[in-house]
Amino acid sequence: MKFKSAILAAVLAAVLAAGFAAQAGAAPVEGKDYTVLPKPIPQEQANKIEVLEFFGYFCVHCYHLDPVLLKHARNFPSDTYLRTQHVVWQPEMLGLARVAAAVNQSGLKYQANPAVFEAVYNQKLKLEDPATFKAWAAQQKSFDGQKLIAAYDSFGNQAQAKKMEEMTNTYQISGTPTVVVGGKYQVQFSGDWNAGMAVIDALVDKVRNERGMKAPAAKPSLKSKGAALAKIANH
Repeated sequence: MKFKSAILAAVLAAVLAAGFAAQAGAAPVEGKDYTVLPKPIPQEQANKIEVLEFFGYFCVHCYHLDPVLLKHARNFPSDTYLRTQHVVWQPEMLGLARVAAAVNQSGLKYQANPAVFEAVYNQKLKLEDPATFKAWAAQQKSFDGQKLIAAYDSFGNQAQAKKMEEMTNTYQISGTPTVVVGGKYQVQFSGDWNAGMAVIDALVDKVRNERGMKAPAAKPSLKSKGAALAKIANH
């Protein structure tokens, strides 16, 4: 009986695993996993696949999505990139849009964004105020605060913030986070952010197929990178 029970348990586990695998690889369903935007959003890089996030530093859902999305974006294929835009629904939100623009311009998104969320959402700091933002940034240890301040003070920073306001209005972004893939497919999050990453990946594949783009070469693993470097060193 124990032997039969073990066999039944193994069979059940295999069936469940197959079911989960099939679900993970299933094509996204319109109306359930995504919707089609009535007005496509032009990409910054037309020859690649854009994953565009409209967010707010004040938004609880954005606060929880941010670490998941940033971690996932690090492993995007070479033909896919992440673009983030702060929403501007009220004039006072332009100050936070300037912070978001500085984060983007400085190239410090992965280092600074978590700290900004912590400051705005948890610590309730008024980073929309220039003096408060600069004093806060100058004290940071986890990233180059002076580099962030330089981006904030740069010539194009306010223009980038205004562009975020224009995009919020033009594309009628009414909620955050709003994630759009390929300029046309809006992700429908179910509350499970990791499941949302699977939908993003599936939509990236969908866009790639629709455009007739070649699949990018797989990124080498850390192990293979190490082996390649060792091989070069040995020669």
